[in-house]
Amino acid sequence: MRLKIMLFLIVLISMNSFFVSAQIITIDEVQEKAEANYPAIARYDIIEKTKEFNIANANKAYLPQGTLSAQGTWQSDVTSIDLNMPNVEIPTIDQDQYRIVAELNQTIWDGGRISAQKKSTEANAELEKSQLDSEIYTLRERVNNLYFGILLMKEQINQLGILENELQLNHDNVEVYVQNGLANETDLNTVKVEQLKAGQRRINLESNLEAYIQMLSVLTGEELNSDNVFIKPETESSLILPVINRPELKVFEAQENAIESQKSLLNTRMMPTIGAFAQGGYGKPGLNMFDNEFKPYFSGGVRVSWNFGNLYTLKNDRKKIDLQKSAVNSQRETFLHNLNIVIPQQQIEIEKFKKTMQDDDEIIRLQTQIRQTAEVKVENGTMTVSDLMKEINAEESAKQAKLLHEIQFLMSVYSLKYTTNQN
Repeated sequence: MRLKIMLFLIVLISMNSFFVSAQIITIDEVQEKAEANYPAIARYDIIEKTKEFNIANANKAYLPQGTLSAQGTWQSDVTSIDLNMPNVEIPTIDQDQYRIVAELNQTIWDGGRISAQKKSTEANAELEKSQLDSEIYTLRERVNNLYFGILLMKEQINQLGILENELQLNHDNVEVYVQNGLANETDLNTVKVEQLKAGQRRINLESNLEAYIQMLSVLTGEELNSDNVFIKPETESSLILPVINRPELKVFEAQENAIESQKSLLNTRMMPTIGAFAQGGYGKPGLNMFDNEFKPYFSGGVRVSWNFGNLYTLKNDRKKIDLQKSAVNSQRETFLHNLNIVIPQQQIEIEKFKKTMQDDDEIIRLQTQIRQTAEVKVENGTMTVSDLMKEINAEESAKQAKLLHEIQFLMSVYSLKYTTNQN
């Protein structure tokens, strides 16, 4: 009695440790971890900081801008006044002249250039972020393929275990038949061949499963193994509406906004600029051109500048911007057109697998009855073991087909979710 209690406790502890150690994995959790682990995720912070630096630099254009210049020149001729008057001496300017000048310029009104530049910087940053969103979104399809591949192989391995038990049971029965003279060694070898084939399938499945799990581990940045419990997602295809919410649409919108910001910059180039300036210098001559001594000097005032040269290309530049927007709109329409072709196909696939699965259970039930009848016939000596193996394989194929159809159904649902970006 004590031995039974001890064995029961050992089994209970083993089962408890298994459930504690077995990590539960869901497809939504894997998707989140894959996105968080994607190396390009760091670019979000880079984009944001770059935008802040560019805007800060643009704002510094409102600060006084200083320049310092120096020059020394020698002139072949200078200004002179040819006037002969008694007792009046008009100085002659030296041909060598020197000047050091410091100048401060303060923008008063720039025609909206700085404001347009900051809006353009923000629009371009949003475009980069939306492009990165689109790039990261493509991870979902890769994760889906790996996750459902793991589910399928795990189901197939479990089903293969049932088959191996069934084959072992038939092997034991045929051994008894051989001893009783109802079967021969060839019949026993037939069962052994099927057992070896099942073992080969197990090796292949377990090897592929390990490869898929390793690839998923790399994507998520988390160590996964075959002991993890991968949960089969529950989904209802009727809840998926063909409403397209893909991140690529935000990319197209961000591209249009970035192009529109270029038009604002273009318009500011047509506006005049007004600024104040202050200039201080030291040179020979100073402000008095007839004084050949080094003198300091100062001047200040308001300056208005207006570049009319941009008017020559303004019309064509605007047309180029409109063409760029038209190109983006064409890309959007093409993208939506292609998705609208794919979506009905995926919906048909979902319905096909739903209808296929309705018959799987009935097929398995009938194949099981056929196999059980075949076993009785072999026991009675009215059917060969080879024929029994065919019925066992037919039943196994039906069960494998059901597993495949279930996973294909889930994959088709998640493929439609990926195409439309429906959660």
